[in-house]
Amino acid sequence: MNLPIALDAMGGDFAPQEIIQGARRAVDELGLRVTLVGVPERMGDPLGLDVVACSEVIEMDDEPGSSVRKKKDSSLVRAAELVRDAKASAFVSAGNTGATMASALLRMGRLPGVLRPCIATPIPNPGRAPTTMVDAGANAECTPEMLVQFAKLAAAFAQARFAIAAPTVGLLSIGEESTKGSPLVKATHELLSGDDAVNFFGNVEGRDLIPSPVDVIVTDGFTGNVALKTLEGALRFVFRTLLDTFDTNDETKAAGAALFPYLLPTVTTLTPEHQGGAMLLGLNGICVISHGASNDTAIMNALRVAAEMDAAGVVEKMRSAIRPDRNA
Repeated sequence: MNLPIALDAMGGDFAPQEIIQGARRAVDELGLRVTLVGVPERMGDPLGLDVVACSEVIEMDDEPGSSVRKKKDSSLVRAAELVRDAKASAFVSAGNTGATMASALLRMGRLPGVLRPCIATPIPNPGRAPTTMVDAGANAECTPEMLVQFAKLAAAFAQARFAIAAPTVGLLSIGEESTKGSPLVKATHELLSGDDAVNFFGNVEGRDLIPSPVDVIVTDGFTGNVALKTLEGALRFVFRTLLDTFDTNDETKAAGAALFPYLLPTVTTLTPEHQGGAMLLGLNGICVISHGASNDTAIMNALRVAAEMDAAGVVEKMRSAIRPDRNA
């Protein structure tokens, strides 16, 4: 059965207009089915899309856990329930990240054996498939066993999303040697090295984020989030510097006009809008978390990712990757 994707129409810095426009584009340009979930009087024109009405919104600055418990008729909670009740194939939101995770976890549940869900974020890798960074912010404090499980979930995700047959896994550390790193990193390295279910490459460093020699980079959520935001800020600085340089004088303007068509494909690949969003791994369902500043293009791409993951059977692949007998 071709189920629609449930889209939180109220989440994000530019909601609801950009969210609804992105949904409309996903229907028109990608042929997807999308159901908006939101407060009708705050949404405006739904552009002909189906709407599941709710009466509450979890705002960007609301406390995640308590908001999900108190606002049971919020767009986030109702969207997650549509997946739980098999009325939607996936759930997408650009809203409060913590509340999105809490809604998905409480309503959709974890896969059997999963210790903690984690966030998988694709990092562009020019010349090859993107590298998946996990955890990108769901779990600030982790155990070695959690990181090993994150690696297995992310490898299953990379197989489904990027068609990588046997994804290589790198452990983020401060040196390539197995003796380098925190106690958490050293203990995780030992576990990964002895796990035949993981195609373990070894340690990788911060300089290996772009380009990366591996398909999956695993770390705790605190380190992963800091690394990703540092990378995002550095790329923004480089792009801004290039644009400012091209606008210095007539000579640089001419150089920019000649070079820009060649640089544009790479720049586009590196933008968050192109990636669509991060996926919450380990759940009994598909949840895609889009950037809070998502425009209509980002939302369309997030919906595309959700549809592709449903078609690829990513939940079943993750279920197989962490089934109890493989962890025995």
